[in-house]
Amino acid sequence: MPEGHSVHRLARQFRDVFGGATLAVSSPQGKFAAGAQRLDGQLLERAEAHGKQMFLYFSHDLVMRVHLGLYGAWDFGGDSSFTGASSIGAPRRIGEQEVAGAGPSAEVYAGPPEPKGAVRVRLVSEHGWADLRGPTACEVLTPAEAVVARNKLGPDPLNDYPGDAEEFVRRIRKSSTSIALQLMKQDVLAGVGNVYRAETLFRLGLDPMLSGTSLQGEEAQALWRDIATIMNDGVRDGRIITTEMGDRPSGHGVAVGEKLAEQRANASVPVEDAHYVYKRQSLPCRHCGTEIALQELGGRKLYWCPSCQKS
Repeated sequence: MPEGHSVHRLARQFRDVFGGATLAVSSPQGKFAAGAQRLDGQLLERAEAHGKQMFLYFSHDLVMRVHLGLYGAWDFGGDSSFTGASSIGAPRRIGEQEVAGAGPSAEVYAGPPEPKGAVRVRLVSEHGWADLRGPTACEVLTPAEAVVARNKLGPDPLNDYPGDAEEFVRRIRKSSTSIALQLMKQDVLAGVGNVYRAETLFRLGLDPMLSGTSLQGEEAQALWRDIATIMNDGVRDGRIITTEMGDRPSGHGVAVGEKLAEQRANASVPVEDAHYVYKRQSLPCRHCGTEIALQELGGRKLYWCPSCQKS
């Protein structure tokens, strides 16, 4: 399932290529025919991400809510003015990093290709198109209904609205459930998935089994800040990289302070150097050499260092 940084990148791409455009909306698959009919011919005013969900705000007070889930993905294409990734989503198919565009298309845009596979929704503008396949949720809402849907989610560190940090601290500290389980609950914190959960707990040296009620206020604040930092890096880089440059053994550890240089360094980081604990079970910890542990927790795999992350 795409984590929050991918959905924020997706919303940004929609703003870039469709913002202010009148769209032809259809449902080649047929499952979204009624919703497509309501949106067809409307202008896309803005696109916003909240956690793992995207909200497309159309004219005439209509909102399309999309949750990609495990298998959903958007594919894009168009003329030379229609730039960005060619596919975002479906990590089981394309990995945590989205597929980059192959370059500008022809100056003369002949329209979208024939739909391939089960296309739930197709959006078409004068300059390009987007196809949605396999989402967990896709529905048309009123603005008031969209507010209700967003209020069911916890604060999103990538939005960081006023009071969000304090609300996260309140939510995670009120429950005796382990912080590892709570970080995966979208009504506690929106946008975090298995990778960010494992990595931020390691980076802060927190025991995954620590209860929320035992978490100190300053520790919860540090969690919020670190998650916001590494997720913003994910928005910038288009992939999840959580290791500091000095902890990368394969020649990507040059200490550079400028963000542009850091982005260039991150672009070439191999997958095996990108994380501290995620999918590194039985490998030595980058800090202490202890074998990284793995166990099932709440139906998901939890990775951590038993030495660095002790209560």
